[in-house]
Parts: sequence; structure tokens; C-alpha cells
Amino acid sequence: MARKLMLGTGLVLSALGIVILGTTASAQVKQGKTRPAETKYLMRGIVQPNCAGLGKLLKASGPADEKAWDTAACHAACLNEVGHLLMADGRCPDGKWAGASKTLQSESAAVLEACKKQDLKAASAAFKKMTQSCAACHKAHKK
Repeated sequence: MARKLMLGTGLVLSALGIVILGTTASAQVKQGKTRPAETKYLMRGIVQPNCAGLGKLLKASGPADEKAWDTAACHAACLNEVGHLLMADGRCPDGKWAGASKTLQSESAAVLEACKKQDLKAASAAFKKMTQSCAACHKAHKK
């Protein structure tokens, strides 16, 4: 009887572990419930080019003219939108993801406002906080 109980308990715990690990491991490729884009495509198609473009513009002496500041603002606005997309349609697997998405939203909004004021120091500081949050989430979820 004790052996059957131990075997049953072991099977239940194993099944639970598979469910938990399976959910966590697939977070970065999970599709939304109704939208077809995989998370990796949002990252590659929206986050990476906009983050790289913004980072390049905020280096050294910052954007050179009105057009460059407007381009930086555009990158920040796109990053802000993807922060919302990453939370929508059942994409969020846990609190770390949710926190990083909320930081992406708030700090990209701060970058956008700083770009409108052409404030390189504020834009760079918010960009740094944003990318640190992204890195923490990638550490937890990216294979």
C-alpha cells in the first residue's frame, strides 16, 4: 500500500513538473491566443530594429537634427507599443515577463518624452533602464 502511494505521488509530481517546465521553457515562442505572431517575430521584427536604431541615435552627442530626434521618438514609440503587445492576448507567462513589459512601456514613454524635448541625458538614462529590464527578462525566458 505504501509503495502504491509513493508511486502515485511520484507520478503526480512528475506530471506537475513537466507542466511547469513546459510552460516556462516555451514562453519566448508562445503565440497569443488569437493573434498568429510568435514572440520571436515581435522581438526580431519590432524590438531589435527599434532598440538598435534608438541606441545608435543616443550615442555620443545624440541625434544631430530635428529629423534624427523625430526618428529616435519613432523608435521609442514603437518600443512602447510592443511593450503592450507582449502583455496582450495571453502572451504573458509570469511576473518577471509582466514586470519587464511594464518597464519597457514606462521607460520607452520616458525616452519618447525626452526625445520630444531633445534631452539626450534623460533619453539615455531611460533607454538604459529599459534595456536592463529587457536583459533580465531575456535571462529568464530566452533559450
